[in-house]
Amino acid sequence: MKKSGGLLIVILVLAIVGPWLSPHDYLSTNFDSIFKSPNLSDGHLFGTDDLGRDLFVRSMLGVRVTLLVAIVASLVSLIIGVTYGAVAGLIGGRVDAVMMRFVDTLYALPFIFLVILLMVAFERNFLLIFVAIGAINWLDMARIVRGQTLSLRERDFVDAARLAGAGTARIIFRHIAPNLLGIVAVYLTLTIPQAILVESFLSFLGLGIQEPQTSLGALVSVGVNQIEGASWVLLIPAALLALMLMSFNFLGDALRDFFDARQAS
Repeated sequence: MKKSGGLLIVILVLAIVGPWLSPHDYLSTNFDSIFKSPNLSDGHLFGTDDLGRDLFVRSMLGVRVTLLVAIVASLVSLIIGVTYGAVAGLIGGRVDAVMMRFVDTLYALPFIFLVILLMVAFERNFLLIFVAIGAINWLDMARIVRGQTLSLRERDFVDAARLAGAGTARIIFRHIAPNLLGIVAVYLTLTIPQAILVESFLSFLGLGIQEPQTSLGALVSVGVNQIEGASWVLLIPAALLALMLMSFNFLGDALRDFFDARQAS
């Protein structure tokens, strides 16, 4: 967990501080420096792209945007999923059955195609990307939270809260939710990579982040066409994307092992 967390911190610090330390910005074009290979002499640490823009600064900006989209979209799915799953599990009975059949129905829909249609039909912006990706990821969160809530609702502290006159909302947010922090934290670290992949896929198709902004998926999309003549344009953002995905997955596995060991003790 320390290694994966440390790698994420290093990437995040580079993404925040790196562009300030670079003599170049992410917008300036230089047609005399198109596809310049990485070197230290002129400050192009990662080389340049097809417009002569500094790839290091654009890669760091891409890390910022990709993480922002992924984290906010995951928080959207967290809020919806935890609330929906906790309500279904706590109330139970027919309400639970109807709510979970609705989730099963949504599972059958090709959400990625619906997201693509949304991105095509409406103006492409950050807010729509947050909503679209969050609308995909909350289903798994709802199922996990519902299963945990079914177990927690039989505990004595929930019965005591009911006897004290607490309503459903109070029981969920004051008694159920705090006991879900462990499993939710673990699943959130695994949801963020899913959101990163969806955002990268949309940007790769040209439906996500638009110029002059960029993301790792958009950078990979540009680099694919230059794999033979300027391989660094593809390999560097692809490597950053892979490192982020692996770090979040390792962090999630480590958190799961930590909470399992804590429960066992």
